[in-house]
Amino acid sequence: MAETALVSFEVRDGAGWITLNNAAHGNPFNLESVADLRRAVASAKAADVGVIVIRAEGKSFSVGGDLGAFNEAADPGAYLDDLTNALHREVSELMHLDAIVISAVQGVAAGAGVAFAACADLVVASESARFTMAYTKVGLTPDGGSSLLVESIGLHRTLYMALLNPLFTAREAYLAGLVAEVHSDDTFDDGLAQIVAQLVNGSRPALVEAKRLIRAQASPAPEAALRREVLAMRDAAGSPDGAEGVASFLDKRPPAFPSNS
Repeated sequence: MAETALVSFEVRDGAGWITLNNAAHGNPFNLESVADLRRAVASAKAADVGVIVIRAEGKSFSVGGDLGAFNEAADPGAYLDDLTNALHREVSELMHLDAIVISAVQGVAAGAGVAFAACADLVVASESARFTMAYTKVGLTPDGGSSLLVESIGLHRTLYMALLNPLFTAREAYLAGLVAEVHSDDTFDDGLAQIVAQLVNGSRPALVEAKRLIRAQASPAPEAALRREVLAMRDAAGSPDGAEGVASFLDKRPPAFPSNS
């Protein structure tokens, strides 16, 4: 197993497993964790397996961006530019990988955690999983491929998630079309294993070509959407509203956005 401090990769049961390991902090995305993710994705490509599973240790799949790191950055706009570009490279790699990618979501997926889960070809969730965007709540804009959700759950449902930041249960995410299957917490591992086994034992060329055909029809130019998200996030992070949103979140108080005064 090739392991780093924050992300690990191993091959077992005929599949590659990428695991987010920073459970104590909710598996956030920062420059360090995304660098480790890049190495894990590179290891997955080198292993040349037909199925990749993305999972996480702890109570959260991922709480999204590391707001503490954003707040400490000397130039938040530059930091978010670097981070979103780095994360988007891995999102793009996973979307184009010659393998079927499964995200296994237990606990909370928030912000970029939602988008990262959704970049997989199949999203499988435990009954206790929860999904929320939460970007605009802290004066920031969606990234990680969040705008691509329009192609899977529709325009107005995506706007609802982005503008009002509801907390979707696993069942609500399933009904919305984000999640492919929901399993009880007790049977989640078994249900995931069955999906992995079915894909591992299938025709890899047929599965990968099906993935390519359907993704190309749904999103002919995903990198253009990802680039727009980078530019918007960079501007938001460097704005007074972005600074206040992040600070208020860390202070555990309601934001007082300067744009409203």
